[in-house]
Amino acid sequence: MESWLFLFLVLAVAIFGKNSSLIFATIVVMLLKLIPFANKFMETVHSRGINWGVTIISISILIPIATGEITFNDLINVVKSPAGWIAIACGILVAMLSKWGVNQLSVSPQVTVALVFGTIVGVVFFKGIAAGPVIASGITYVIVTLLHLSF
Repeated sequence: MESWLFLFLVLAVAIFGKNSSLIFATIVVMLLKLIPFANKFMETVHSRGINWGVTIISISILIPIATGEITFNDLINVVKSPAGWIAIACGILVAMLSKWGVNQLSVSPQVTVALVFGTIVGVVFFKGIAAGPVIASGITYVIVTLLHLSF
């Protein structure tokens, strides 16, 4: 019963914030809860969903290369600019933070509650995108490690 109340709260906040992605995601999860024996499927989505999402994002990123919209000349030109090097460094940083974030989530699953809450607040009230829980977990890992904290 508590999970239903929590999901309805998330749905209400998503509707209030007019965030269609979060509304859709919450409704899908609620519908899954209604299906008998869906727990196994939900466990699979929970454990593999991030990888599926990363795959879909990767496909989306590679499409402009496949269509010729991004070429080798673009890559060469980007490497010639300071902004390009900053973007490359940020890409590497985000990839590393994501790796650490996945590890953090597996070692300290209780941090998920805070990350989910922070993500919902960021999406609904600051018009952010819910693509950051893994990165947020990685940032959390770095800060917690630097400050020698624990959960």
